[in-house]
Amino acid sequence: MSNGAENSPRDTGHDIRLLLADVDGTLLNSARALTPSTIRVARTLRERGIALAITSSRPPRGLLQFIQDLDIVTPTGAFNGGEFVKPDLTVLSQTLISADLARETVALMGEKGLDVWVYSGDEWYVPHLDGPHVAREATTVRFKPKVAESYEPVMDRVVKIVGVTDAPGMMAAAEEAVRSRFGALVAASRSQTYYLDVTHPDANKGAVLAWLSAYMDIPAETIATIGDGHNDILMFRRSGLSIAMGNASPEVKGEAMAVTASNDEDGFARGVEVHILSKR
Repeated sequence: MSNGAENSPRDTGHDIRLLLADVDGTLLNSARALTPSTIRVARTLRERGIALAITSSRPPRGLLQFIQDLDIVTPTGAFNGGEFVKPDLTVLSQTLISADLARETVALMGEKGLDVWVYSGDEWYVPHLDGPHVAREATTVRFKPKVAESYEPVMDRVVKIVGVTDAPGMMAAAEEAVRSRFGALVAASRSQTYYLDVTHPDANKGAVLAWLSAYMDIPAETIATIGDGHNDILMFRRSGLSIAMGNASPEVKGEAMAVTASNDEDGFARGVEVHILSKR
């Protein structure tokens, strides 16, 4: 952590009513686990009357364990806001990609050499089980995908499409192609260096903050955000207080009002304690 990383330029923590947190790289350490400090701070937030909500590119089923472990009672923005669910995973709202756009996106990613996954409803579909990162992702989200020879049967109810490759050049070319062809018709961002996530343009983390603000009747300026990824920037820009993790890129840190330690140094707990809890 750099010198002064825990210094916030604005004293806003005393106004915070809701903390919206990213999951991977933020709440979770590199072992993809919640630390005792994170669980303790989540409990303290609750005791201080500050709600905690989470948002992630993960599907709802891949977030259930953390919702339970942290005793979260607020809606969760899964698929980067493509789907909002209650703590028991009851669906509150969905924002689907149109069938025609989903077909074109799947085809374009395939043409660029990426493996393509599709998420629809509670299910995750892949072309083959031995594809790149399938086994790893199944361990991460704690459920297995279904193999589909064709995605056509679910094209009218797709909430997220993921292009997968470990080749940086191929990924960059695919991302550029998606952005060039579809523009503002989709939201395209990398949740990992090897994942290109495509959702409806209204499914992004900035929209998650706006949705929670309206649903919970909490002004955006009283919402704090914390995250580590490029897709967290949009929620940073809409919140009253934004905190970047120490493991975030320089670009992400530059968009935040404060920077905390890394996710392997209990950065979530430290950031919340310094910038929110100490102000109350």
